[in-house]
Amino acid sequence: MSVSDEQRPAPPAEYSGANTHAFGPGRHLRSRSKVLPEHARGHNRALVLQTLYHAGAMSRADLSRETGLTRVTISDLVAEFIADGIVIEMGVREAVGPGKPPILIDIDRIGHQILGLDLSGPSAFTGAVLSLDGDVLERREVPRPDSPDGEAAYAALHELAKTLVAASTQPLLGVGIGTPGVVRPDGLVLSSPNLGWTNFPLEAKLGIDLDLPVLARNDANAAVLAEYTFGDAKADFMLIKIGKGVGAGLITGSQPLLGSRFAAGEIGHVVVGTDGGPRCACGKDGCLEAWLSVSRLRAALDSDADARDEILRDAGTRMAIAIAPIVAALDLSEVVLSGPADLLDGILIDAAIETLHARTLEGVFEDVVVRRTHQEDIVLRGAAVMVLSGQLGVS
Repeated sequence: MSVSDEQRPAPPAEYSGANTHAFGPGRHLRSRSKVLPEHARGHNRALVLQTLYHAGAMSRADLSRETGLTRVTISDLVAEFIADGIVIEMGVREAVGPGKPPILIDIDRIGHQILGLDLSGPSAFTGAVLSLDGDVLERREVPRPDSPDGEAAYAALHELAKTLVAASTQPLLGVGIGTPGVVRPDGLVLSSPNLGWTNFPLEAKLGIDLDLPVLARNDANAAVLAEYTFGDAKADFMLIKIGKGVGAGLITGSQPLLGSRFAAGEIGHVVVGTDGGPRCACGKDGCLEAWLSVSRLRAALDSDADARDEILRDAGTRMAIAIAPIVAALDLSEVVLSGPADLLDGILIDAAIETLHARTLEGVFEDVVVRRTHQEDIVLRGAAVMVLSGQLGVS
């Protein structure tokens, strides 16, 4: 779920050989552009796989009815998918009338796996081998470098990825990475101060080192894809990822919003209020991240446990101050939070709802929902969605 292949900037020349081991030509769905004749086959491939992925096993005739494609087109595509190992025949449906019972087909959900990597944790990089349905099968982690050291960060990531490759038990569809920072659609990390990366070709470099397709995105942008695909989210919402830092991912009109600088959702370094505040890692005082990050909240609560309610209420209020203009400008239906339940549930969310309603137009935005996601491993699962979308056109 990113810009189309035609819009993807080219990776640096030294990494031009990366990501050439694709599972099959994929198309990104929910494109606003008209499907041109030369793109019709790719569009049809994605439509068939998307339908099978979400609806489950069905016959070729069922698939033709669901997609609106002719039976000849379905037959050709299914034969191609079976030859490529993407789709398998599941056996015949129980007969309910005269005639030959139809053969059911489905995506080969157990024949391939996905690697997901989450670099947003406060003390460790986390990775997992996942099924095509986003279930975590094997989990590993490595310590996060103590200081922002780009070479050390990549070395730790590479070691984690190699361990997971060895732990996989089926061919890998690809690798998805959720990383803090501003990430270009070709996986080049423009800026990630917490990891010491500037203009770092993460996607291309790891793709070459692992000899696998790799997709890298901002961790909040990965998380928002998981909430949209596997969660209960609506077509217009913001997901705020609260961990070592604070960032957001946005879905509007069922499409991810990246922005002209690929920095949509970078709310962590918005200064909240005019009363100063804690010094942020970026050098400014009073950034949202300085008020709301997990490390800041835990440190504040440890130093003054008696002020717990006040600390959490203030954090929720400042978060709402930052996001109220975004909710109003984009007419969002809900705001989903991802982070520790003991910090977010209750006082913090209640204060955020109260402040959000107070700072938006009365009678218009009163039904905006603020809630915590029910998903665990949301960045890892979002990384799986990235690979499914990039490789199969499924989201």
